[in-house]
Amino acid sequence: MAQHVILVLGATGSTGRRVTGLLRASGHAVRAASRSGETTFDWSEPSTWEPTVAGASAVYLMAPDGIPVDPRFMSLAVERGVRRIVLLSSTAIEPMGDERLMSAERTVRDSGAEWTILRPSWFNQNFDEGFFQPAIMASGEVVVPLGDVRQAFVDAGDIAAVAAAALTKDGHAGRTYELTGPRSLTFGEAVEIIARAAGREIHYRGKDEDYLTATGFSEQAMAELKAFAALRDLGDQPVSEAVRQVTGRPPKPFETYATEAAAQGAWHP
Repeated sequence: MAQHVILVLGATGSTGRRVTGLLRASGHAVRAASRSGETTFDWSEPSTWEPTVAGASAVYLMAPDGIPVDPRFMSLAVERGVRRIVLLSSTAIEPMGDERLMSAERTVRDSGAEWTILRPSWFNQNFDEGFFQPAIMASGEVVVPLGDVRQAFVDAGDIAAVAAAALTKDGHAGRTYELTGPRSLTFGEAVEIIARAAGREIHYRGKDEDYLTATGFSEQAMAELKAFAALRDLGDQPVSEAVRQVTGRPPKPFETYATEAAAQGAWHP
């Protein structure tokens, strides 16, 4: 594609800021948008949509957890000249019943633009930038009701590299990429690796009752347990070659991630 403005939504998030950095390092014009970023964008404020998409011809599309991708935004973006969309989705959304992301995927496929969908496994960065980090710091625990089922944790840097390639290079239109790390680990194994790297005790709790004790017996927690049970029923997650195929290099090992994050003080008191 010719030189164009690439719009990155969620540009202050784990993947968005990495996508922004990679694109700018390669000389691409980037509009970094978020509720608190360089360009103000808010899904709940349609008045921010038009100035955000103006002049953009490609979009890295993601919405914060719990917020749907509004089809009206996609229609506006395509009307204003967006021709390429890369959507951050997630793995196993059908068995887990994630209607928000299933709807987002349908919206992108029906948009009339070239589309690529990324379906990553659990982010490595969930442990040091995301929702596991506060519990690690407060109680030294990670509570996820997945027992010993293996998950193929993937690094946000690898997700961003695939997204940057799909935004700027041909050959990715109409593709859905399952993105994983180089091997599958149980949550217990992942937590052990982090504990060794951090030099502190961190424990994994993987039973339903552990989760309910940590979150409370709410209607939302019960719904989440149902989704986790569906993920457990899928068994061990297989490893994908998509990161290597798209970027030409292997995905980052979890041990490397943990060592690097610990060296930056991720889990220090």
